[in-house]
Amino acid sequence: MPEVIFPGPEGRLEGRFSPGPRPRAPVALILHPHPQGGGTMNNAIVQALYKTFMRRGFATLRFNFRGVGKSQGIFDNGIGELSDAASALDWVQQIHPEAETTWIAGFSFGAWIGMQLLMRRPEVRGFISIAPPANMYDFSFLAPCPSSGIIIQGEGDEVVTPLATQKLVDKLRTQRHITIHHDTIPHANHFFVNEMTELMASVDNYLDMRLDPNCPIK
Repeated sequence: MPEVIFPGPEGRLEGRFSPGPRPRAPVALILHPHPQGGGTMNNAIVQALYKTFMRRGFATLRFNFRGVGKSQGIFDNGIGELSDAASALDWVQQIHPEAETTWIAGFSFGAWIGMQLLMRRPEVRGFISIAPPANMYDFSFLAPCPSSGIIIQGEGDEVVTPLATQKLVDKLRTQRHITIHHDTIPHANHFFVNEMTELMASVDNYLDMRLDPNCPIK
């Protein structure tokens, strides 16, 4: 899990990178929750996502947005953080230019940034969006959503209302040519404090399905 430093729009960005085990290894980028709420790349959910993709043979990167840890710059209300994420994906793709597929996974604020990034990057073929803050940020940019993915919500989320997330899911499901899965984890709060096992089981079950060569969702 080597530390890496790579160039971002406002200076260096700090990350942890696991190279792919083979030349055409798929790529995964993991995005952390809100920097002003204590979010970093060392968040427990971010680390769990990182390890899951790493175990599956992805070239996997998690990193700190600007102003977090050793990353330079200051918080930019999501605009600069989206640019940071694009730079991070560029950096991984320079190392793995022949990646057969690209995935983005994010938690909370990171889910919002990740879903914006997939609008800009047609090579993204799947996403995992955990507790996307649909009641706090505008998700209308997903018109249409360009790739299939899963949205996972805690039933007892006190930050992101399950109703707002359900409305987002319902809207995305009206679009053709993509498939949106939606899992609700019983009793889980925003940080899945006591339900990490159930959360990661949901992630792994979805990846098992999507990464199966016979999966109809491409």
